[in-house]
Amino acid sequence: MPQRTHLAIALTIAGSDSGGGAGIQADLKTFASLGVHGTCAITCITAQNPEGVRGIQACRPDIVRQQIEAVFAELPPAAVKTGMLYSTEIIRAVAAFFKSGSRPALVVDPVMVATSGARLLKPSAIDLLKRELLPLATLVTPNLDEAEILVGEKLRSVEDLRAAARVLHGRFGCAALVKGGHLRGLKDAVDIFYDGKEELLLSAGKEELLLSAPFVRGVSTHGTGCTYSAAVAGWLARGCSLTRAVEQAKEYITQAIAGSRVAAGHSVLNSFWK
Repeated sequence: MPQRTHLAIALTIAGSDSGGGAGIQADLKTFASLGVHGTCAITCITAQNPEGVRGIQACRPDIVRQQIEAVFAELPPAAVKTGMLYSTEIIRAVAAFFKSGSRPALVVDPVMVATSGARLLKPSAIDLLKRELLPLATLVTPNLDEAEILVGEKLRSVEDLRAAARVLHGRFGCAALVKGGHLRGLKDAVDIFYDGKEELLLSAGKEELLLSAPFVRGVSTHGTGCTYSAAVAGWLARGCSLTRAVEQAKEYITQAIAGSRVAAGHSVLNSFWK
């Protein structure tokens, strides 16, 4: 009998997207494509499709906590990512779990607003996210709009991304991957990764890692942020260093966009391009 492969395990704590493009569905596809066993704790059920979010039903905080506990009891993950958390009650339940005992690498994607404009994090929950969850994170991965909310300033250039990454690291103690895909006037999608460590300075020859890839024109996809952060968590689960996981994730999301497919007239990420 051939020897069976042992899989690394990752956990996503996020909302369900009925359209299959973002949230739990995007995360589990990403984990699977990287050869990682994906587990999940669902925080919200959303009624949505590529055109927008029609409804949100939050799960009770106690069932969110029980899902996480059940996974850790029998399938302890080597890395965890959070996505849509939605409310103060859910954030408090998640943070309370990760404050107790040892914890794996935690990637926090601070999901706040959907591409369609729907709010995925209540305004009242933003302060709690910053106060309770981000100090527990290994990495925070805000897009441009989310980074502006977290640092309290408008970001208009790559230099602003650099400054924001340093502010986030200094304020919360975690590494930051500030995504500049929404910056105007650039030929490339530029992200800045900063963890404040000398190892990064030595390996990259600078204080931060600038990740750049050409924009894929004419493609509008849903779930890129979810997929990007899930790829980081997946590579971390497989044993990569944080810097290497971020580099690999940038390549992964770039190729997933470039190789996107069409479903009923809508562009969908190609999570299995590898």
